[in-house]
Amino acid sequence: MTQFSGRALRNATLAGVLFASAAAAFAQSSSPVGMWQTVDDHTHQPKAIVQITQDENGTLTGKVIKGLNPNEPPGRRCTACTDARKDQPIIGMTIIDDMKKDGDGWDGGQILDPDNGKVYRCKMHTEDGGQKLVVRGYIGISLLGRSQTWIREQ
Repeated sequence: MTQFSGRALRNATLAGVLFASAAAAFAQSSSPVGMWQTVDDHTHQPKAIVQITQDENGTLTGKVIKGLNPNEPPGRRCTACTDARKDQPIIGMTIIDDMKKDGDGWDGGQILDPDNGKVYRCKMHTEDGGQKLVVRGYIGISLLGRSQTWIREQ
């Protein structure tokens, strides 16, 4: 009976470790931290790669790291921006700021649309096991805005 108990204990421990690993993997994949391919609202073609990072306080920011539109000139600048980003290169620009965890999503931050220079309130959540990121920019209340679905880069 002692041998059976030892084997059962090992199996239970292994099952616990596997369960914990799976839970950690799920939690990681449902986080927006990582690289995301954005899509142009008009052409529905890939537009850019945005890297979302998390600081030590859990706040998310997002930066454009690569343009994907072959028709855009290299070194394109945010000429429509009205804040400190005015005339700055879009590649390397932080477009998402101050996002904080809120239930199953992230909220409370802002997002810049470099095409029109406008800054919107922002909320986001992941779908499809963390493979899609639904990003909503809005003015005032969330109903007055638009959403984009970004695809996780592998």
